[in-house]
Amino acid sequence: MSDATFYNWRKKFGGVGRTQLAENKALEKENARLERIVVDLELDKLIPQETLDYLKPKA
Repeated sequence: MSDATFYNWRKKFGGVGRTQLAENKALEKENARLERIVVDLELDKLIPQETLDYLKPKA
């Protein structure tokens, strides 16, 4: 482990107890799940719009 990695880790988690670490990990996991949902919803919205654009008569 590099010194920079260690110091970044210590700055982020230095004064954090086990309970807070577990809570942080759970929040990070939930955030990742929600980000995936947002991406899926954006794609679900984009595909029909692209289809409509393709099917519109060209002027």
